[in-house]
Amino acid sequence: MKASLNHPSNNSYRNGVEILSIGTELLLGNIVNTNAQWISQQLSLLGLNHFRQSTVGDNSERIGSLVQEISTRSNLLITTGGLGPTPDDLTTEAIAKSFNFSLYERKYLWEQIKQKLSNSKLKDSSSLRKQCFFPKDAQIINNPRGTAPGMIWEPIKGFTILTFPGVPSELKEMWKETAFEFIQNKFSNGFVFFSNTLKFSGIGESTISEKIDNLLKLRNPTVAPYANLGEVKLRITAKAKNASEAKNIIKPVKEKLTEEFSKFIFGENDDNLPSVLIKELKKRKETLVFAESCTGGLLSSSITSISGSSKVFKGSIIAYSNALKKSLLNISEDQLKRYGAVSEEVAEAMSINAKEKMSADWAISISGIAGPNGGSQEKPVGLVYISIAGPTNHITNIKKIFNSTRNRMEIQTLSVNVCLNSLRLILLSNST
Repeated sequence: MKASLNHPSNNSYRNGVEILSIGTELLLGNIVNTNAQWISQQLSLLGLNHFRQSTVGDNSERIGSLVQEISTRSNLLITTGGLGPTPDDLTTEAIAKSFNFSLYERKYLWEQIKQKLSNSKLKDSSSLRKQCFFPKDAQIINNPRGTAPGMIWEPIKGFTILTFPGVPSELKEMWKETAFEFIQNKFSNGFVFFSNTLKFSGIGESTISEKIDNLLKLRNPTVAPYANLGEVKLRITAKAKNASEAKNIIKPVKEKLTEEFSKFIFGENDDNLPSVLIKELKKRKETLVFAESCTGGLLSSSITSISGSSKVFKGSIIAYSNALKKSLLNISEDQLKRYGAVSEEVAEAMSINAKEKMSADWAISISGIAGPNGGSQEKPVGLVYISIAGPTNHITNIKKIFNSTRNRMEIQTLSVNVCLNSLRLILLSNST
């Protein structure tokens, strides 16, 4: 059944795309909403204006009310979450109810679900079977990775809804198989957005922005800075008929930035400091080891998070206590008493001894006070000493004092970034 709705017949008042994420677990912060980010990226590839994102809990009335509100201002709504067999999977029912439509079973979907599941999982068929009910004129989006299909539905003229499960792997497969082509054919105006992101380390966002004030005012491409802990990103985005044309629009801006900030740009797009460092060391056929104190293994973890790191990274010694600094890194009692564990002298000895003990080309050591306790007037919280020992006994010592208002994890993370970026710069200078 269907009831009349008070929407104007002329749909010119609606424009753009919205994303609605459904799930109480999102509101509680139990999981991170990566789906909205991924969909946003896909919409950019299609050249679509994406105006707003909303999140709502598993409540039928609130879902319906929000969908109705969105239908008055946008012509395409993409939802994730709330599709499945559990009682809190309310999306399809709530959307249909908000437009006064009934749901009808698609019997062929039940046959597909039975084929996907073992008999032991079919005992409570009523809960599983609810996934087969949709508005009569809805187009089904096949779910090759799960049991909950989605739908493409136009409940009122000029307003289309696409629904997806909240499981990221299912969403992505359904999007690639069905949704991308549908949206491209029905909503895309033939243009795409293409972005290239440059990544910086060792320079602040404000310094970059001051130097490129003229570029930040460009219309096509646009240039936008984003600051993360220990790095800055510059996203260059062009609108064009295809990716190749967009790259040509981006190219002169990218070249200008690369020339201006050659020392600070360490990579682009999916690059990170560990991956860039590993790539360079592989090229040189050189190896790397660490001796960590205040970072407690975080430096090692950053490197081993990259596939292929075993080609260059031999291992590390995490000597948090003075006793282990003495026994594993051969730091003398005299050095520890005279200079303290957090000192240039001890950090240098740590890197030299780690390099020799583990037979590597490069060694990075780090010792510091990550806080919030343990600081003094002479050695405040945030004080970090880094030493890099390289081939031919080349030693580079670095002293950093991070703002004591930083929390412990931030100081550790920033310390890791300085370690990796410092070695990157040494390798860069050695290659020129």
